[in-house]
Amino acid sequence: MNENGGEIGAFMAGFVIGGLVGAATALILAPQSGEETRAQIAAKGDEWRQYGEEQLQDYRTYAESTVGDVQERARIVLDEGKSRVSRKQAQDEEPETETAEESDGGEDEGEQAS
Repeated sequence: MNENGGEIGAFMAGFVIGGLVGAATALILAPQSGEETRAQIAAKGDEWRQYGEEQLQDYRTYAESTVGDVQERARIVLDEGKSRVSRKQAQDEEPETETAEESDGGEDEGEQAS
């Protein structure tokens, strides 16, 4: 999952950087006045800043959701583990009691036979 997320992040970063380079190149090479070019650059900059903030918020929401899911799964696994350990300890204690009774019973029978 980490590898896939890293690949998506790298793709998105490359996509955004490529878009910025392409937009800057188009603006610089466009036949218009410097003032119009600066206004377009400022507008595109605001547009990309807003897009970046939206993407950041989306990734933040996704990360928080994923962290919540992982924490919930960890709680479930931890609770199951504790439950299994408790059951195992209870099972381990039961045979010791039966074994002790059986060995006491065996001695009594031996004593009675003598």
